[in-house]
Amino acid sequence: MRERLGLDDIISVLQRNRLLWYGHVLHKDDNDWVKKCMEYEVEGARPRGRTKKTWSDFVEKDCQVRGSNRDDAMDHCRWMMQIRDDGHDGCEWVNVSSGTGSPGLSRTKSIEP
Repeated sequence: MRERLGLDDIISVLQRNRLLWYGHVLHKDDNDWVKKCMEYEVEGARPRGRTKKTWSDFVEKDCQVRGSNRDDAMDHCRWMMQIRDDGHDGCEWVNVSSGTGSPGLSRTKSIEP
């Protein structure tokens, strides 16, 4: 039924959204509170039983499934290409001037509706 309606399965949607957020947070300033929270270690003893899975555990697994790593996330266009299922990277080449009057090419994020 999902295929007929063109809907993604929930696991793919959650995986893609986690990785989009991860890439977004990695690009933030090191002093940003959100980035600090991502790297924060809680002090104290853990309760008995199986350890709870953290958001970072899920992101690490999602990266393994998609063959991605932290370095890929630092290149926005490459990251988007690995995350998106439709093969479009959200970037396009545009002509820019280097300030010396000679045109060049630059890869920029495209704005999608």
